[in-house]
Amino acid sequence: MKNFFKSITNIVIIIIGFIGILGILYAWGLPPFTSAVMTTDNAYVKGDVTNLAPQVSGNVVQVTVKDFQKVKQGELLVQIDERIYQQKLHQAIASLNTAKAALDSSYRQEDSAKSQIFSAKAALQKAKADWDRVQPLTRQGYQSQSQYDATRASYDKAQADYSVAEQSLKTILANRAGLVADIAGEEAAVELARLDLGYTHIYAPVNGRVGEVGVKLGQYVSVGTQLMAVVPDEIWITANYKETQLSNMKIGQPVSFTVDALHHKRMTGYVERFSPASGSEFAVLKSDNATGNFTKVVQRIPVRIRLTPNQDGLDRLVPGMSVITSVDTAKPGIIPTTDNQAAN
Repeated sequence: MKNFFKSITNIVIIIIGFIGILGILYAWGLPPFTSAVMTTDNAYVKGDVTNLAPQVSGNVVQVTVKDFQKVKQGELLVQIDERIYQQKLHQAIASLNTAKAALDSSYRQEDSAKSQIFSAKAALQKAKADWDRVQPLTRQGYQSQSQYDATRASYDKAQADYSVAEQSLKTILANRAGLVADIAGEEAAVELARLDLGYTHIYAPVNGRVGEVGVKLGQYVSVGTQLMAVVPDEIWITANYKETQLSNMKIGQPVSFTVDALHHKRMTGYVERFSPASGSEFAVLKSDNATGNFTKVVQRIPVRIRLTPNQDGLDRLVPGMSVITSVDTAKPGIIPTTDNQAAN
């Protein structure tokens, strides 16, 4: 009888030990309890946070939003005093008009120079004809020396006048290129002044919500001063999975995740794409394993997860929230039809 109870005790101990081993294998996801669902708590909600800064300096005359307010794309957020930039635009336009007037004057001078050339050429032709007529008459004694000298002087003057008229036209045409270049420069100045005037109005680049508004009415801001940030409505999840978890993970596989801030509310999405490198490869200071003692560390690969639209509570997700994601690698990688249509 004693041996019987001893055998029962040994069997119970063996069963308990076997169950304990199975429990450890199950807890660590080791064979034969390897799960197809890959889970990580190294995951966060992400979004393209846009920091707004002015491209011109000046005093703020209008701030139309408050902290955390929803905004629409194109909505005015901040206005900088535009008066000085309006005057700069008017000044640039005046300089452009002056340059255009100078070019118009050049064309008029060209017409005048051509008329002078025409007149000088006619006078030269007459003076040459007189000179050709006087020369033989003087040799024959029919013209006095004084008449000969006067005709010669008139001919020389006509030649000089014609040369001066031609040179004047060449000078006008040579200066024309500079006047055209001046107009191009003034047109660029007008465009820059117009851009600067437009930069005095700062608009929301996307639909979303603003963060803390860091600018106040009447404050002087310079170029690059951070005014506020706009967080867009479009968000996604970046989950940093161990490289050992990616062997069966594919684009399009379903994902479920819980949100810490929403009492672990469960929501869904799917794998959208994988990072081209591990997270450590993007670090500023990379580890050098070529020297010293080497300790193998499992690397993590960022995985982008797209959220299923129109879910309850989706509007409460904001960039930076922590989530726990689970990818079912046993399911096929199929992108939802609605997203395929949107991509097309």
